[in-house]
Amino acid sequence: AILATQVDEFEKGPETRFLFSPLLGTGVFAVDDIIHDNHRFHRSMTRPFFSRDRISHFDNFDRHAEDAIHQLKNRLHEGHPVDFQDLIARFTLDSATEFLFGNVVNSLSGSLPYPFYVKSSDATCSLEEHPSSHFVNAFTEAQVITASRMRFGVHWQLAEFWRNKLNRPMKIVNNFIDPIVAEAIGRKREMEGTLEKDGDNETLLENLVNSTEDPITLQDEIMSLLVAGRDTTASTLTFIVYMLAEHPKVLHRLRQEILEKIGPHQRPMYDDFREMKYLKAVINETLRLYPVVTCRTSKQDTTWPSQVPGGKPIFIPANTRTPYAVFLMHRRKDLWGPNALQFDPDRFLNERLHKYLTPNPFIFLPFNAGPQICLGQQFAYHEASFFLVQLLQNFSAISLVPDTQPPKSRPPPVWAEDKEGRKGVEKIRPRTHLTMYVLGGLWLTMQEVKQGK
Repeated sequence: AILATQVDEFEKGPETRFLFSPLLGTGVFAVDDIIHDNHRFHRSMTRPFFSRDRISHFDNFDRHAEDAIHQLKNRLHEGHPVDFQDLIARFTLDSATEFLFGNVVNSLSGSLPYPFYVKSSDATCSLEEHPSSHFVNAFTEAQVITASRMRFGVHWQLAEFWRNKLNRPMKIVNNFIDPIVAEAIGRKREMEGTLEKDGDNETLLENLVNSTEDPITLQDEIMSLLVAGRDTTASTLTFIVYMLAEHPKVLHRLRQEILEKIGPHQRPMYDDFREMKYLKAVINETLRLYPVVTCRTSKQDTTWPSQVPGGKPIFIPANTRTPYAVFLMHRRKDLWGPNALQFDPDRFLNERLHKYLTPNPFIFLPFNAGPQICLGQQFAYHEASFFLVQLLQNFSAISLVPDTQPPKSRPPPVWAEDKEGRKGVEKIRPRTHLTMYVLGGLWLTMQEVKQGK
C-alpha cells in the first residue's frame, strides 16, 4: 500500500525532511518527488543518465577497479590485512565522482589504513593528509551525526544544546563540493553561445547546470547522488565479500561461473552479466540479509487493508510515521521460508523463487519499489558485478581476520548465546547511518591467484 496502491497518501514526511535538510537539503534522499516540484524536476533530469547506453560503458569501473585491486595486492604483500570496507568505499567514490561530475577525487591514491595495532606514524600521516581523506571522513561523520539525530526526532537540538555537531564536518564537505559546483557553472557560462554541445560526454552535473545555476540546489543534488552512488554500492560490496569469506563454497561456485562465462583475464561486458545467474543471486541474497531501513509518513487520514480476511481496515491518522523495516521483512520465515536467516543464494534460482518472491515481489525491496524505486538500481548492479568479477579473477579465497577488528567493534560475547537468529554467527557488527556499514571496518586477507592459473 505505502509504495504502490496508496503511494500518493504517504511521503517521507516533514520530520525526515527536517532531519536530513542540513546534510542533503532538497536532494532525492531528503524529500519526495510527489510533493516537491524541485525534487521531481531533478529526478526527471537524472533518469536519462542511468539509461542502458550510459551504464554499459565500463571504462570508468575498469580504471578504478584496477587501481583498487593494485592497492589491495600491495597491502597484502606487506603482510597486513586490509580493511575492505575502506578500500571499496574509495573505489565507489572515485567511480561515482567521475560518472556523475567528471571530477575524480582520486581517493584511491591515498594510503590505505593499517590495522589498529600497527604503530606507523608515516602511515598515519599519509592517510590523514591526503586531500580526499578529509572529505571522506567528514562526509561519513556527517551521516553518522544525522542518523543519531533521528533517534531524537525533531527534538535533536536538545542533545546538541551547546554545539551543533554537524557544523564542523559540513564545513569540510562544503569546502570540497563548492569548487566543483563553481567550476561546472563556470564551464557552462564559457560554453554559452557555442553552436555544439557534446551531449554524449556531458556529465550529470553539467546537465543539471544547464537547468539551474543555483549553487545550493546543485550542492543538494551532489550530496544525495554521492550517498546513492558511493555509499549504497560500497555497503553492498562490503557485505557480499563478508558473506563470501564466511561461505567458501559459494565463493568457489561464483568464481567458477566467472571463469566459465568470462575467463581468467578478460574484462566483463554488459551482455555477460545477463548470463551470470549465480552472480546476480549472490548479490540479491546479500541485499536480502543486509538492506537499508526506511519509513514513510501518512499525508492524510487513511486506512490499510486488514490482513484478516473480512476484517476491518486499519486506520492511519494523518502525519503518522509508518516505518517499514525492510531489514526485518527480508528475514521473515513466513515470507522467505524456514531458512530465511541463512545465506543461500539458490533461493533466487530454484523453486523457492517461484514459491515466495514471484507471487509477492514486494517482499524484496533493496532498491525500494513503485514510483520511488531507485533510479540507479542497474548502475549499482553493474558496478558491483564488475568489481566482483575482477576481484575473483585475481583472488581465489577470502578470510576474515577477527583479531584485526578493533576491540570495541567486535560482536559482544552475549551475541554467541543467540542460537536462533543471526547474531550467533555474525563475525562483525552491522550498523546503519543513511546506509548499512560494518563497525570498525571489514578486515581480511585474500589468496592471490598466481599468474598462468
